[in-house]
Amino acid sequence: MGLCFSRGDRSTPRRRPSKRITNHSAAADGGVGSKRWTRIRSSRKEENLIHERALAAAILFQQQLQNGGVGTAPFDRSTSLRYPTGNSKKNQALPRSSSSRARSLTDPLLQPHQLVNQDIKLDNLETSHFVLVHGGGFGAWCWYKTIALLEEGGYKVTAVDLTGSGIHSFDTNSITSLSQYVKPLTEFLEKLTDGEKVILVGHDFGGACISYALELFPSKVSKAVFLAAAMLTSGQSALDMFSEKVEPNDLMRQAQVFIYANGNNQSPTAIDFDKSLLRDLLFNQSPAKDVALASVSMRPIPFSPVLEKLSLSEANHGSVRRFYIETLEDNAIPVAVQECMINKNPPEQVFRLKGADHSPFFSKPQALHKVLVEISKIP
Repeated sequence: MGLCFSRGDRSTPRRRPSKRITNHSAAADGGVGSKRWTRIRSSRKEENLIHERALAAAILFQQQLQNGGVGTAPFDRSTSLRYPTGNSKKNQALPRSSSSRARSLTDPLLQPHQLVNQDIKLDNLETSHFVLVHGGGFGAWCWYKTIALLEEGGYKVTAVDLTGSGIHSFDTNSITSLSQYVKPLTEFLEKLTDGEKVILVGHDFGGACISYALELFPSKVSKAVFLAAAMLTSGQSALDMFSEKVEPNDLMRQAQVFIYANGNNQSPTAIDFDKSLLRDLLFNQSPAKDVALASVSMRPIPFSPVLEKLSLSEANHGSVRRFYIETLEDNAIPVAVQECMINKNPPEQVFRLKGADHSPFFSKPQALHKVLVEISKIP
């Protein structure tokens, strides 16, 4: 998660040209009249069931932690390592966002066949396997809408829990390096067969994590997608990037709670967030049920990895195609900070999600899905 400490004023870098695409989904939302709202009503029971199950799982996990860690009913690992099943029914309706807000045209209610061009054969793509890497404090659970949409379109999806995140039982305060934090991701990439490639998607601090992985396994990554994420240059840490005085972020400072597991006279071991400020900071455009899910599922962010400077080479990290997705209503990593990262380290293309907060997998799942599919099809 972006840490906003003030440093000396720095001049804004000269903007370098980068291809930018703003997501417009209105044209795809044909027949917006009564049929659209009929679909919303018909999916209400199913979406409520999905949310209730997700909340129940999160609450059970929270109870396990409070009872001393791993209990007598361990979670099935399949909740964080997801693969499409061979007998999934293509015509089943997908769970919809349960937001009480009027759905905007940037994220219309669409059926899977409207989101994925049926003329595109996934076999013709370099890879149809997405690996989703969560941000600081989040876990694989946050991608549940994205997983469902991608799998329905025929993609293979893996969502990992980084060390001490999600259902990974390791104590966050004991994580001392970025390599330790990213180990579940690097172990997964290491086990890929020769010639097998994936599309890495990193959210928030997950951007620094996928950059670390690109340096180690460039031949196993087809494309890297930074979603409102830390996109660092060599020699930078996440703290360096987010400490640059682009614009003040008082909300972030107010929300941060530092944890000193080794004593108050030692460096912080982790960062947590004030639960009362979570909605305003991370979920200001997200449905209430997703905010509730996050409030019982988020865990502290290990502090040491945030301080670690990356060593990235042009031969490895620089050889992988990079794409950035901006979130235009982001209160955690404001657009100005995202633009600063883009200008300093320009990716191949920049996509913009209108109306998306820092958690577009909750606030704009359909629009995010469309962009991910589009990136996968870029030759």
